[in-house]
Amino acid sequence: MQAIAQKQQDAFDVIIVGAGVAGLYMLHRAKQAGLSARLFDAADGIGGTWYWNRYPGARVDIESFEYSYSFSPELEQEWHWTERYASQPELLRYFEHVAQRFELYPHIQLGTRIDSAVYDEARGQWAIATQTGQTYRARFCVMATGCLSAPKVPDIPGYGSFRGDCYFTSRWPHEPVELAGKRIGVIGTGSSAIQFTPVAAQVAAHLTVFQRTPNYSIPLRNRPMDLDYEKRMKAGYEQLRRMQWRSPGGFVLVGGEPRLPLTTSALAVSAEERLSEFEARWQAGGLCLYTCYPDLMTSKEANETLAEFVRAKIREKVVNPAVAEKLTPRNHPILTKRLCADSGYFETFNRDNVTLVDLQETPIETITERGIRVGGREIELDVIVFATGFDAVTGALLNIDIRGRRGQSLRAAWQDGPKTYLGLMSADFPNLFNVAGPGSTASLSSAIPCDEHQIDLVMRLITRSRNGGGAGIVEPTHAAQDAWTERIQAIAAKTLIHESNSWYVGANVPGKPRVVLLDLEGFSAYIDVCDGIIARDYEGFVFESAPAGVPAEDSVALA
Repeated sequence: MQAIAQKQQDAFDVIIVGAGVAGLYMLHRAKQAGLSARLFDAADGIGGTWYWNRYPGARVDIESFEYSYSFSPELEQEWHWTERYASQPELLRYFEHVAQRFELYPHIQLGTRIDSAVYDEARGQWAIATQTGQTYRARFCVMATGCLSAPKVPDIPGYGSFRGDCYFTSRWPHEPVELAGKRIGVIGTGSSAIQFTPVAAQVAAHLTVFQRTPNYSIPLRNRPMDLDYEKRMKAGYEQLRRMQWRSPGGFVLVGGEPRLPLTTSALAVSAEERLSEFEARWQAGGLCLYTCYPDLMTSKEANETLAEFVRAKIREKVVNPAVAEKLTPRNHPILTKRLCADSGYFETFNRDNVTLVDLQETPIETITERGIRVGGREIELDVIVFATGFDAVTGALLNIDIRGRRGQSLRAAWQDGPKTYLGLMSADFPNLFNVAGPGSTASLSSAIPCDEHQIDLVMRLITRSRNGGGAGIVEPTHAAQDAWTERIQAIAAKTLIHESNSWYVGANVPGKPRVVLLDLEGFSAYIDVCDGIIARDYEGFVFESAPAGVPAEDSVALA
């Protein structure tokens, strides 16, 4: 009896990997549907990226009212944001509140790393093994591992030699880190570094920023939450959500007002009108330049009008013309790398205690015991901060040994680039859902509405597969998968995305296949495609009955 009880406790309808935005909502939906579910995360707390990325200055770059769950009107009204753009600690409190309010914690197992997920064809189940050797079984497995959750190990000579303190922005310590009065070196100039740099400069004895590629960044213009603004936003939440879900990026606020993207070409208006539009969005702050003219990602000429506008702003901010020139991006079209939003990043280089090292001119020769050697000289440091990014979109997923039908490895199946249907499932991997996976709009769309929509689709597929009273099986056809993968690349070929060596195309990780990882058509178009597929009786998906002869205690898991 004890063995049977243990087997039942280790069997579930749904197993979810990842306790971030997507995982928490998936667990909520599974509970609502009466499915037994267990959520695993390697971290000791929930929050996903907001658990790990707790470096000084970390905050969201989409307005708090939009970067929040839409599934509960009561939650929308009761939560009070203290800033227009929430900081990491506040976001973590928000997700902890969600987990408590919707009674998710009893179904979450933290501090548990998943090593493998193997499909058992005889049972029609997934066997999920932890790092400690325990195995759990489930009919459905939902990978909510995140797009930006697998840190990229620096490929720098001498890495590991430094005897001072080393930190990753993506794995910042939970205990306080003393930076005051220290000589700090920051490697990287992506979003994390652009947030961290102004904060570190205020306390450092000296801050040295090692820049390989200058990035476009616009002001965030964060400020404390105004209570009248909060009242107005909450009163208009229904309209705001409706507009979010009909927009390419899943966010629509421009200076506190919801606006759908323009439909006119940037080249169809006068230079004065175009400049006025750019200026209004620059003053509004945040990422609203993404929702500007529709041809900024498809026309070099249109793109250059925005790029030059931002370059001119950088030159205005930085006093030293030579430093300004080094900080000015010229080697890639704007928006083909993730646009950054900052709080005084460029102005930081006007400080006496800040130095910029251009790695295009003087590459890092090696990390030494005392610092970093560039251009034949050693820069002595007390602290090195690696803001070197992520193995994005596929990294966290492929860090798990996932094996589908006939023992096929997902890593092998994707060796020439990921292949998915709707960025959600892959052929020969039944009942395995990759939320915000390659081929979805993840990372180009605001994370929460994108995740909510995909998880709603997961629940539709699970419900459809179980119709008739059985726990069924669903997977995409190879033809549907191939067509979707070709679609992603065909859409990308019409854009400027390949003119940038970004993580959007896997270019930041040596040896990673150079393919576009995202659906560039946008969130609202993705929703329309999915709606059409559902209307055509789940076109491209195959549904099967569960294998016969599965023991009763395995066929329906117990909570």
